[in-house]
Amino acid sequence: MKIIRTKTELRALTESWRRAGETIGVVPTMGALHAGHLSLVDRACDENDRVIVTLFVNPRQFNSPEDLAKYPRTEDSDAEKLTPYGADVLYVPDGPQMYPDGFATTISVTGVSAGLCGGARPGHFDGVATVVTKLFLQCDADRAYFGEKDYQQLQVVIRLAEDLDLKTKIVGCPTVREDDGLAMSSRNLRLGPGPREIAPVIAQVLDDAARVISRGGQVAQALDNARAALLSAGFDTIDYLELRSDPDLKLMTRADRPGRLFLAAWLDGVRLIDNVPVAGLASVPAPEDHPLEPA
Repeated sequence: MKIIRTKTELRALTESWRRAGETIGVVPTMGALHAGHLSLVDRACDENDRVIVTLFVNPRQFNSPEDLAKYPRTEDSDAEKLTPYGADVLYVPDGPQMYPDGFATTISVTGVSAGLCGGARPGHFDGVATVVTKLFLQCDADRAYFGEKDYQQLQVVIRLAEDLDLKTKIVGCPTVREDDGLAMSSRNLRLGPGPREIAPVIAQVLDDAARVISRGGQVAQALDNARAALLSAGFDTIDYLELRSDPDLKLMTRADRPGRLFLAAWLDGVRLIDNVPVAGLASVPAPEDHPLEPA
């Protein structure tokens, strides 16, 4: 596997692949790779002739300078983890390669970016949309692979690729979990031993609430019970816990169509997110079906 740091060198390589008639897959990451990332790489290698894994900690999608500073930088170990998977390139651009002096363009996706992480982290998805568009173009990608753990992000990227007529097909892949159910995330590395034992409660609470709702239980009561369970377990605060339609992410008060439960909560100074599907019912009792205001 070759490590490339400039878009000029990357472009020369991808042009040679194109001349050979080869397809290109890309797995965009911010590093600190875990089994979830590697599952994306594995699928990309199965479905493309050539695969590029990108590693760029994108400052434009962080709201907090402290959060950006704490984000793990583990290029050497990331490269080592990738070696058995057959990726062709680890692309590691620096800030000036992505955002040179005078850079003045932002890509903003409305609709699916509203609420959830978009509400809790203003400007976050503008940063995501801008950087992934640049990476798709720099890599000349036919396919790009994203995990469903960041489900709102996945829908934002699908929307932008469709709206901008990008040739890159967006491929969503299932969330990979630890043995105890915790969704794999680079942020998990920042949890202390005690909080790490508490963290899997997120998945348990989401699964329980999804089961209740899919069987016709009242959404508001199920979410109230889930919030109480999280706080009782030791979580500090909850940014959001909501039922949204899938894939347009409209706020739902009853499960009358397929949806997902979305959660973001703070534990030990670390913001953890997760989501699970909720089966829609043909008819759900709803004595008061008043739309809620978006988060």
